[in-house]
Amino acid sequence: MKKIFLIPGIALILTACHSAGDPKAELEKLKKQEVELKVKIAALESSLNTKTDSAVSGIAVAVEILKPEIFKNYINIQGRVDADENVSISSEMPGTIVKINVKVGDAVTKGQVLAETDAIAINQSIADLQTNTDLVNQIFQKQKNLWDQKIGTEIQFLQAKTNKESMEKKMAALLQQLSMTKIVSPINGTVDAVDIKVGQLAAPGMPSIRVINFSNLKVKADVAEGYASKIKKGSEVIVRFPDTDDSIISTVNYTSRAINTSTRSFTVEVLLDNQKEYHPNMVARLNINDYKSAKPVIIVPIRTVLKDETNASFVMVAEGGKAKKQIITIGKEYNGKAEVTSGLKEGDLIVTAGYDVVNDGDAIIYKK
Repeated sequence: MKKIFLIPGIALILTACHSAGDPKAELEKLKKQEVELKVKIAALESSLNTKTDSAVSGIAVAVEILKPEIFKNYINIQGRVDADENVSISSEMPGTIVKINVKVGDAVTKGQVLAETDAIAINQSIADLQTNTDLVNQIFQKQKNLWDQKIGTEIQFLQAKTNKESMEKKMAALLQQLSMTKIVSPINGTVDAVDIKVGQLAAPGMPSIRVINFSNLKVKADVAEGYASKIKKGSEVIVRFPDTDDSIISTVNYTSRAINTSTRSFTVEVLLDNQKEYHPNMVARLNINDYKSAKPVIIVPIRTVLKDETNASFVMVAEGGKAKKQIITIGKEYNGKAEVTSGLKEGDLIVTAGYDVVNDGDAIIYKK
């Protein structure tokens, strides 16, 4: 009876072999037809055995046709969103806040004055010094004109020049102090926090205004040094954000070469899409690809892999309407799937439901 069902399949395969076309494409087509025929033949055999012989019974199972795939393994680590330009700005000298020019959410540019402290005393000193500076400059100019005409002594000219340069240095120092009364943004960005109020005393080191550049956010994470040879720049990574239920597929942009002696880890960075809204210090989960099979391999669900009395791994496969114990060798495991390095081939029928209740040689029937 089996030969009756094989004849149409063989005829179909022979016909396909004689058809014109790309040999590789024809081979793939024939392999697909072979697998489909094996499933149909096994199902029909099981059905006929059940109908023609009432003494024959089978255990209902579900099967899956094995097809080679690229196997990838990922490591899971926790990271955080970070900004290269995230600065907390404070006043450069003690003083009372007299003016605040920005509020939270404002876009600012590098060099923009964000707030100012009291500068009355410095401005008064500058005004007084300016009067003396004007006088010294006039004296120097007159003395220079005389010296150019060979009138007067060199000592008089040098004294006038020294007085002029001294006044210029004093004025520069006062102007520098005046600039220190202004809180200035060192970067382009957005005001994220304003921690000062008008009338409040500001001092160096005391946080006043925070500015963040949100256009270059990234995720940073520490990875155990054991993966240093496996994770490189360009490695595939899946980044998930638990707080927003969002995820992106990207690549590792940077890996540090130095190992932290305290944590025995190295740092990886992944650039983020600036079009989406992320927050500095937000928690992120990174799945980084640390292994990828060189070619397509057989992959099976880990739950279908059993152990025998010798601790050998095996799966149950369907063959000729019966269950067969097939010893296999397992490679990498990830996300409920295992890489099979030996024991199975393309087109095999693995039992995916009922594998734990059938024994080697048991008659089986296929669930629809």
